[in-house]
Amino acid sequence: MSHQIIKDLNNRYTAKMYDSSKRISAEDMDVIKEAIRLSASSINSQPWKFIVIESDAAKQRLHNTFENKFQFNQHHAKEASHTILFAYNPKFTKEIYSKVVDVEVSSGHLPAEMYDNMLNGGYMFAEMNTDETGFNGHWTKAQLYIALGNALHTVARLGIDSTSMEGVDPELIGEIFKDELDGYVCDVALAMGYHKKDEDYNHGLPKSRLPASDVITVI
Repeated sequence: MSHQIIKDLNNRYTAKMYDSSKRISAEDMDVIKEAIRLSASSINSQPWKFIVIESDAAKQRLHNTFENKFQFNQHHAKEASHTILFAYNPKFTKEIYSKVVDVEVSSGHLPAEMYDNMLNGGYMFAEMNTDETGFNGHWTKAQLYIALGNALHTVARLGIDSTSMEGVDPELIGEIFKDELDGYVCDVALAMGYHKKDEDYNHGLPKSRLPASDVITVI
């Protein structure tokens, strides 16, 4: 299939080694940041924070979060051009959601007279996934992965390599990036940059996916 979207997804792969001398341009980073900001989410909840690791000091802090486990991903912290920490709000409240609805109105997307309907009707979906302690992190984390998928396609379209990493330590990330996260939780990160020629064993290998007949049913 020759469609550009399919070309992007066939070219996308999980980079294993990055060339630390190559940097993503500021212009491309602006596109990536805006793309993840525009990601879809249930009830437009946007229960996320994206912490962009760019400076050498921030990369060292990220490197330190691999002290206890997942050391196989540690080298990405310093070798990748940038890493984004994808973090979700584990206790997404109606008060927080009201700020989203405020923007719905101020942007002109939602008529002001529909404010209460949106606030109460929309938040019902969050309430359905909230336990007695106020925790709804399973639901907000699910929204976060929509943004991650969007980011993966965006960087592929830009010709940038990436590595999605669930092999991170949420506890140490929570400690070392406490101020930036402000109570949000990071269980996954995305390293980005340009692969190291001749040392990234995963580059250039054929795509391995189950056949369409196994995963797609048209009725």
